[in-house]
Amino acid sequence: MNANWTPDSWRTKPIRQVPSYPDEEALREVEARLASFPPLVFAGEARKLRRKLARVAEGKGFLLQGGDCAESFAEHSADNIRDFFRVFLQMAVVLTYASGQPVVKLGRIAGQFAKPRSDDFETRDGVTLPSYRGDIINSIEFDEEARIPDPHRQLQAYRQSAATLNLLRAFAQGGYANLEHVHRWTLGFLRDTPMAGRYREIADRITDTMRFMRACGINPDTAHQLRTTDFYTSHEALLLGYEQALTRIDSTSGDWYATSGHFLWIGDRTRDPEGAHVEFLRGVQNPIGIKAGPSMTPDGLLKLIEILNPENDPGRLTIITRFGADKVASGLPPLIRAVQREGFKVVWSCDPMHGNTIKTDAGYKTRPFDRVLAEVRAFMQVHAAEGTHAGGIHIEMTGQNVTECTGGARAIAESDLSDRYHTHCDPRLNAAQALELAFLIAGEMNHADSREAAE
Repeated sequence: MNANWTPDSWRTKPIRQVPSYPDEEALREVEARLASFPPLVFAGEARKLRRKLARVAEGKGFLLQGGDCAESFAEHSADNIRDFFRVFLQMAVVLTYASGQPVVKLGRIAGQFAKPRSDDFETRDGVTLPSYRGDIINSIEFDEEARIPDPHRQLQAYRQSAATLNLLRAFAQGGYANLEHVHRWTLGFLRDTPMAGRYREIADRITDTMRFMRACGINPDTAHQLRTTDFYTSHEALLLGYEQALTRIDSTSGDWYATSGHFLWIGDRTRDPEGAHVEFLRGVQNPIGIKAGPSMTPDGLLKLIEILNPENDPGRLTIITRFGADKVASGLPPLIRAVQREGFKVVWSCDPMHGNTIKTDAGYKTRPFDRVLAEVRAFMQVHAAEGTHAGGIHIEMTGQNVTECTGGARAIAESDLSDRYHTHCDPRLNAAQALELAFLIAGEMNHADSREAAE
């Protein structure tokens, strides 16, 4: 896999979605400083995630991947991280209870700062400025100086990622994820929603089971799996200079790993087989993802798989499909059949967000919840028909009570979007919608199990 590859070999390839830094010397200095910093994640953690994803590829688990569309410097707080983690734990409990399988927890967090853009420039009231590309590159304020790409923002992104990872590790390993606390994870503003009652039923059953197990001598003190969880981080590998600076050789294996996050993915706009982003990802040993939308052809997908996973190792590749609710039934089966025909071992995951974005008359980007659900349902139905494993979900979500996506049990209308529309880029599911989606996926899992039992 590493033949003719070095951490900087991507620099010889054509590249897209790259910012133009006016001060190249400052950029080089920042990248040199980052290269001297400690890794954010460790190779052993990435290998452990890869083993877990290998089981998902075999149909023995489910991948829950979710988090912010684009992390911001302004909204970085312990409360926001905690609330996101609480909702994520609730979703994982619902999915685990429904499937009877382990759920791999993978956040879009601690590194999701860069965003691809459809246009390099944005025009407002006759003024044209460079597009906002994420806080790691420039500022969201529509101001000439703020929109200039600033390499020093990479240092702030690194520090915020380190602080976020520190808190997440404390939550995951320090007792917050203890199943005896399953009732405490519900956020206050969720308590009067329909989802709260359904979650409470599952939590009550888990509590009863824990009481029985404790009577049998099995408790969080004797079984660490009951009091801790493995939580991993992911982001799109977009800003390659930053990624290169944080790429290190693992002293135990001699392999290269990107230490900016456990899992990196390549986007729909940067997956050119001859391009810089594919070149970079082919050489690191992290588990990686490929976004695949309507423009992805079966031959194109097979070529990418051959480049990125030539040894066909399960757990290395996750195919994240993002078609739009009305295109899944026609677009997904040819990809699945091509991959099955060649015997490639991949995780299939559904991104129901990006293909279902619309703009309201008032100018807000939103995602109707019914379309999000429709894509997930179609994804699972296609896999059932093809005899393959619908292995995961990839969503943009938050633990906050925002109003960015319409619909859901609380029936957010277009007129409500202005109430709490806080995203720095694309609309996210709020905490109630995210938990509702978990229950709906759980229902689809139960239906699939019933169909298999009947057959």
